[in-house]
Amino acid sequence: MRSLVVFSGSSHPQLTAQICQRVGVEPGKANLAKFSNSETSVEILETVRGADVYIVQSGCGKVNDNLIELLVMIQACKTASARKVTAVIPCFPYSRQSDAPFKRSGAPLTSAPPMTVPSTPKINDFNAEYPFNQETSGSVEMNDLNSKIHNLHIPTPNNSNQALPAQPQGGYKQWLARAGTLIANLLTCAGADHIITMDLHDSQFQGFFDCPVDNLRSMPLMLKYIQENIPNYQEAVIISPDAGGAKRATSIADKLSMDFALIHKERRHAEKPNKADMMLVGDVRDKVCILIDDIADTSFTITKAAKVLHDNGAIKIYAIITHAIMSGDAVERIQRSYLDEVIVSNTVPQDEHVKRCSKIKVFNVAPVFGEAIRRIHNGESVSMLFDTNYQIA
Repeated sequence: MRSLVVFSGSSHPQLTAQICQRVGVEPGKANLAKFSNSETSVEILETVRGADVYIVQSGCGKVNDNLIELLVMIQACKTASARKVTAVIPCFPYSRQSDAPFKRSGAPLTSAPPMTVPSTPKINDFNAEYPFNQETSGSVEMNDLNSKIHNLHIPTPNNSNQALPAQPQGGYKQWLARAGTLIANLLTCAGADHIITMDLHDSQFQGFFDCPVDNLRSMPLMLKYIQENIPNYQEAVIISPDAGGAKRATSIADKLSMDFALIHKERRHAEKPNKADMMLVGDVRDKVCILIDDIADTSFTITKAAKVLHDNGAIKIYAIITHAIMSGDAVERIQRSYLDEVIVSNTVPQDEHVKRCSKIKVFNVAPVFGEAIRRIHNGESVSMLFDTNYQIA
């Protein structure tokens, strides 16, 4: 059997240690550092020739630094003659930037923006005053023409008018760069032969790669937590905080034979098109509610959803989230919210978040990644890991 080496990036060494414990190997030795100018330095301290290498790096913390570090580690292992290099990315960076490359508000303009000053002088009825004569071939009296041009009034710009911000020309969309394809190309060009991740925000991201992608699911762990830790869960209601997560939430509701409700974002204000009102579709009065979402970054969505549920009579509110990034004051926002308990996975380091907020609980995804690595290395099928009824011991 060929050798197996698991390296850890700087983002989440604790998760790597738990994965290695599951697989039964020690984490590979590597020296990861920064030069004085903040460039990434990677030194692989053990042989990887002919080995299957797995590099665990999550898209959290200093996302761009961690991404570059992952790329350099992949390239270093390929240069050192590794047989196969697999990037294990529990929380995939830039996965929210895989949509069509234009802004939602950037529809083609129906008319060009107004011009404050004509770019060229407007000459009224010039052809009427100076008709073109084919017989004389433009032999207009030059003196008369010169006098007309001399007396021509050219409007001068008004200095009081401030320059308008740049606007798209008529019929042009406001293009917003989407980095999904770029990230996929960077990983494959660096030498990644395989990608393992969990709960991609947009499943179409898998199609950007020229190598196999295993998008593992946290749903079995969520189901297990609900069944073991929420009393009388059959009487609770599964809630999707937005329309995009409805499929995920309904899958859990169907598996557990629970009721389902949806919070719909409705944009009613013409003067504030970017401000959305939240509207509950379903009945939650005197019910326990369980919010299901894949990412909590600023936590605005789940905390506002919790307020909507509270205002509609919910008696207790849980939130179960795969990737709890918790940027800025997200932890404090959760602590002040109507959420009673927030259950998150450890695809992102959570120790600091747990210390700062008593509402946050953590479920461990290391067994899922460890089992996936073990099966892939041994040439076994991983299809059962996508089965929501499969429970890892």
